[in-house]
Order: sequence, then C-alpha cells, then structure tokens
Amino acid sequence: MFSPADTIVAIATPPGRGGIGVVRVSGRDAQAVASRILGTAQRLAPRVATFARVVAASDGAGAGPIDQVVATFFLAPASYTGEDVVEVAAHGSPVVLESILRAAMAAGARLAEPGEFTFRAFLNGRIDLVQAEAVADLVNAVTPLQARAAFDQLEGTLTGAIARIDAALFDLIARLEASIDFPDEGYHFVAPGDIDVELHRVAVDIGVLVGDAGRGRIVREGRQVVVAGKPNVGKSTLFNALVGAERAIVAPQAGTTRDLVSETVDMAGVRVCLVDTAGVRDPNDAIEREGVRRAVGAASIADLVLLVLDRSRPLDDDDRRLLASGADRLIVVNKCDLPAAWNSLATGRPAAGLAFDDAIDVSLRTGFGVAELKQRLGARLLGADPLRDVPAVTNVRHIDLLVKAGDAVGRARTALADRGGDMPEEFLLADLQEARAALEEVTGKRTSEDLLRHIFARFCVGK
Repeated sequence: MFSPADTIVAIATPPGRGGIGVVRVSGRDAQAVASRILGTAQRLAPRVATFARVVAASDGAGAGPIDQVVATFFLAPASYTGEDVVEVAAHGSPVVLESILRAAMAAGARLAEPGEFTFRAFLNGRIDLVQAEAVADLVNAVTPLQARAAFDQLEGTLTGAIARIDAALFDLIARLEASIDFPDEGYHFVAPGDIDVELHRVAVDIGVLVGDAGRGRIVREGRQVVVAGKPNVGKSTLFNALVGAERAIVAPQAGTTRDLVSETVDMAGVRVCLVDTAGVRDPNDAIEREGVRRAVGAASIADLVLLVLDRSRPLDDDDRRLLASGADRLIVVNKCDLPAAWNSLATGRPAAGLAFDDAIDVSLRTGFGVAELKQRLGARLLGADPLRDVPAVTNVRHIDLLVKAGDAVGRARTALADRGGDMPEEFLLADLQEARAALEEVTGKRTSEDLLRHIFARFCVGK
C-alpha cells in the first residue's frame, strides 16, 4: 500500500496540450520541494497565488528556468489531501510539465501512485470511502446524470443517509447492551414492544436506498445496446442517427460492416455503449463469417438489442430467426416511407402471423419516427419509471453491503416475531452488530487493505 510519510508529486491534468497544466505536490516537505524548484528561499503564503519561475533539474539539457508559473500553497489540514499541498499551474505543454515533474522529483518528492492523493485525503479524514469512490466516478462521468450522481455522493448525501441509519442502530444496540449489563435490576432500557418498531424504521430506510439501486447502477455503469439485423436494412444509418455523426460507413452494397463498430452516447442521461454489427445472413466468405459470429456474440450479451427490419422487402428466414431470438429487444421497422412489402408490426396487423408490442415504425431517410425511437429507447433503458431524482446508491459494492445490512436486520425482526416480541437481548445483538459492520464497510470505517488497494488502483495518477 502507499506510504503516507513520503512527499509525492504528479501531473494532475490530463495528457495532451492545453492552455494550463497543473503539477501537484503533497506531503510534509511540499513547501521545501516548492522552494527548490522555484529557486527561492521564501516560503509561499497559504492560499495566495504566487507568480514564479520554475528552475529545471540538472540534466543533459542543463539547469535553468523552464517556465513562468503560478504556485499556490494549501496549508494542512485545509487542503485536498489534508497535508501541505502545493499546486503549480504552468503552460500546458507535455514537455514543460514533465520537466517540472522531474525537477520536483530531483528536489525530494516521489512520483505518486494512482489515486494516492485521494487515498491520503481518506486517511486524513477529509473524505470517507464513499466520497473517495465518488471522486473517481466524477472524473470518469460521461453524462450529466452520471456527474450529478457522483457529485451528490461526493457532497455526502449517501454518507449522511448511512450515518442516520447507523446512528439508529447504535442507539438501539447501546440500550440492549445496557439491559444486559444490569440484569439484577431487571430493568430494560428499551421496551420489548418498541424494538421491532425501531427495527422496522431501520429496515425501511435501508430498503429505500436498496430499492432505487438498480437504476443507480444503470446510471453509473451504463448499458450496452447492439444494433442487429440483416444486411442493408439500415443498421449503420440508425447507428449514425443515434450517435449524431457519420461514424459507420453507409453504402448501397450489402455487407459493408464486417466488424463491430462502437461509440459511447448519452441516452436519456444513461451512458450507452452503442454497437453496430455485421448483417446476419449465411456468410459468403471467411471474413463475413467472422463478422456474423461477432454480431451474434455481441447481441447475446447486450442489455438491449435494436433489431432492424426492412419493411420494403418481404420477411425471410433470416428475419424470422432474428425475431425468434430471446434477447431483450426493441424492433425498429425501417423504410416505412417506401411501399410496404408487409403490414406494420407496430399497428397490431400481423405480418405473416407475426405481431409484436415492441415495434416502432421509422424512416431513417426522412427522419420519421427517430425522435419517438429515442424516447422509447430511453424508457427501456431506465425501466418503467423515469428518474425523478438522482439515485443515492450507484456502486455495486455499496449495494451488496446495504443488502447484507438489511438481511441482518430482517433476521433480527424474524427472530423477534417468532418469540412473540420477547427475545433476549443477546440474541438480537449479533444480527444488529453485523448490520452495523456492513454499514461501516460502506463508508470505510472498517475496510481491508486489499479492498482499499483495489478501489484506489483504478484512479488516474494525479488524483
């Protein structure tokens, strides 16, 4: 695991060129490192932007000034990490930032590991584990809804909800333990009839968090949607329409798409990995055979399949095989602006004995029905009810631990009911303490080093 005693440094802005790039230094020697690379003995004033020049470390190019910068010092504990922090804002050239990084390392700092700045913030009590994970989610967000959910967790909404549940459990456990500690007096610090009432409140609060967690996972993790169908039915045209760019090649010849083409899009606030596939038919050569195999494989693991049919051509055996598949799907009936070779699936008039509720008529050439398709697609991805509020729980680790806590409370209530409300305190305490332990794992009050390593390893360097 990371050593908190070292002073660490990393480039805190993304790779590439930009107007400004930031190098972050954190640790007890942050001021000393800054003084060496800025070539001055004067200490930086806290929270004051200071204009300076960075002096390069001695190397093959020789020492000397390499850039004009603005350095800002944050005095512990009022910093991101809870330690002394210096942030050097330079011109956003990769060469310049690397030179500043090397200068700081030559001045005594160690290159930070991925997530080490946020890990130190966690160790120093600036944030809990829920908020630390929210930092990574906020950095990785690709839709406004993802960013909002992560920001709410960073602000402590989930932490506060869990703290209230934990406080209720702690109070109940304390009173049960007090009843055990004074058995001779025969006094109960909590009336037997009140125990289930309080446990019911706890169970409801946990249930509210878990109940919306399914949609929370959709927001955080996104969904994979595969566009499937025969060749030349309009799959790539649909793909481009949903992406909003000419991402896939569209041509009159059948079999233009031979491999999987994917793009990430925002669909009703959900991050969607949209995949265009090769047309499914009896392949003509080995390359097309591999493309069809990949198309079938992608559809088999997709969260939703957009099955595209061509209404201007009669349905054939390939169409029927696709329609008979058990995948979760939305049928897109394309080319409805052309003379119909069969009746619409969406109007309830069956086509050769086929009728489906999950069909929508579109014309990708004219744009007819595309807006309704996007609306229907968003509804299918989010479920029956639209997202009125941002889900409090989005992380599968949090969900599993909340379910574990809810199960423990449920066992205590069941045992209490089986004994007619007259259950010795000792028998309830084990389940209630297990519930508290699960809640403390969510926030990181009790967490293994392996879990911490796993969580922070997925952070970018510099965060």
